[in-house]
Amino acid sequence: MNNDAALELIGISKTYNAGRPNEIRVLDQASLALMPGQVTALVAPSGAGKSTLLHIAGLLDQPDTGQIIIGGRDFSGDSDRSRTTARRRNIGFVYQFHHLLPEFSALENVVLPQLANGVDKGAAEERALMLLDRVGVGARADHRPAAMSGGEQQRVAFCRALANNPQVLLADEPTGNLDPDTSARVFGALVELVRETGLSALIATHNHDLAAQMDRRVELRAGQLHPLD
Repeated sequence: MNNDAALELIGISKTYNAGRPNEIRVLDQASLALMPGQVTALVAPSGAGKSTLLHIAGLLDQPDTGQIIIGGRDFSGDSDRSRTTARRRNIGFVYQFHHLLPEFSALENVVLPQLANGVDKGAAEERALMLLDRVGVGARADHRPAAMSGGEQQRVAFCRALANNPQVLLADEPTGNLDPDTSARVFGALVELVRETGLSALIATHNHDLAAQMDRRVELRAGQLHPLD
């Protein structure tokens, strides 16, 4: 175990339809350590198991075998309640689609996760505005998602993921729905924010140009993780 890692996966295996003729072994003793302040690209073709790996790393799914260690604590055998609490406090998620709540403003979308975590409303609004300003959408704080561009929506989604100051950010093709120019700008804002806050980020992407800008690249191949650098 690497005691300095923000997130460590040790010997993670996951099989679907176990014991059946159409059994699919998605992960096979996959291991990875994410260090604080490090942005890691997760590269693999569609169907290779990137989303499964991210869901396990984010305590949304259980592996068949292996350990998920966050901040030095092993959550592998924890209850659903414990994992939910850890996920809310320690992990931020960004998906290909922003999944913002349409009836709330950008500011409210970033405030709500903090309120759910017991943060005072005034402090939550102050942090939300700070994050929105950092990614260049502070002036749009009172706009609802439908009144924002795709790039703006995704930057708000980044802020929401970082609202509770997590240790780890997990992102699944976070710029996949954007055109190349917008994708580059939004990705740059994400990486800058990650490095400023000192958290660890694992970002799944098909875009090799974006992957090359990260601190480290790993490839998911035949159920295992292999360094590309």
